[in-house]
Formats: sequence, structure tokens, C-alpha cells
Amino acid sequence: MWLLITNLQGINFKRIIVKTTLFMRTAKIVRKTKETSITVDVNLDGTGEYDIKTGVGFLDHMLEQVSKHSLIDLKIKATGDLHIDLHHTTEDTGIAIGEAIKKALGEKKGIKRYASETVPMDETLSRVSLDISNRPYLIWNVKLKVEKLGEMDTELFKEWFQAFSQAAGITLHVENIYGDNSHHIIESCYKGLARTLRAALELDPRNKSTIPSTKGSL
Repeated sequence: MWLLITNLQGINFKRIIVKTTLFMRTAKIVRKTKETSITVDVNLDGTGEYDIKTGVGFLDHMLEQVSKHSLIDLKIKATGDLHIDLHHTTEDTGIAIGEAIKKALGEKKGIKRYASETVPMDETLSRVSLDISNRPYLIWNVKLKVEKLGEMDTELFKEWFQAFSQAAGITLHVENIYGDNSHHIIESCYKGLARTLRAALELDPRNKSTIPSTKGSL
């Protein structure tokens, strides 16, 4: 925002341009190892715009769901040792996104902190609950009936959620209540994560300036 201030006293006009910046919950993370190179940009108060390129098609599809349904703007560029397998890229992408969200949150003042959502997808129903607690923990009660979705080993989905929750400092419970189609099951989990992030990261109009903890910090 730019403000133009004009001094009308005397003959000479003094114009002062004052630049004011509004508080933005944004962050950028660059993570490089011998196995992967990942850049993540997030805007927690976005509109769900995304530009995601991990080199893993099914993972891109799931992360697009996270952005769209959480309203977090998410830009990801990842390259990794996919000639070996998808494990490092999947796990490190979860770490980088978690780190970016944690950085964008800052002191966590005013957030609602807790959220729980039950999400249907056709014959499937899944529940995701989280606490932005800075006490990372994952409960994963999800069983998939196939070994691969697209080119992804299905065991990698737990690895992604584990990496994300640890890096973001989130207590995260993911449960598939029922369902038959493995694609529907895992997509409902990612959409559930998106909806809980949207609710928990939202600023509480009744508690805008304090940290939601009796300890005074998170």
C-alpha cells in the first residue's frame, strides 16, 4: 500500500511517499541434499493457486488438492533421484512443505490451532484431525489395497504425512473409516488434510493477538 502525504503549508509542497506493508503469512524454503533439490513457496492467506512440479505425477495431483481445498497458495519445484525410486523426492517434499508452513506461521498468534474434518469421496469416508502444537506426531490408520497408485508405491503416502507433520510441528491423526477404491481413500486423506489446515490456520476474530496456549508459546 502506498500513501501520498502532502504538506500544504507554505509555498513549497513536500511530498512524502510512505510504503506500508501488511502482515503476510508467506514463506519460501530451499532444501538441497545429494538426493533432492526442492523449492517451496507458500501463502497461507491465498486463494488456492498452485504450480506444482515434483516429477511424480500422482504426488502432484495430491498436492494440488491440498492447495485448492486449503486455499494455501503453493508453488513447488522439485528434482530428485527418481532413477533410483520415488522415496527421497516424496519424503523431502513433505519436509519442505512442512518447514514452509511452520515458517509462514511465525509465532502462531491468533490461529485457531485445532481442526477436525470428515471428508467423503464416493464410497470412501476419511477423517483428519490436527493440532498445530509444535509437538509433531502422526497416527496413520489407513490401509490401501494396492501396492501402487500411478507410479507411486502406496507405502510412500505414510512417509509423506510423517515427514510433513514432523517438519510442520503438527500433531496429525489420519484415519480411513471405510472405502474400497485406493485412489479415493488416499485422495480423501489429502483433502481432509487440506480442510483441517484451512480451519486450523485461520485467524480467530475473537483471539487475534494472542497465542492459543496457556503456556504462552507453541
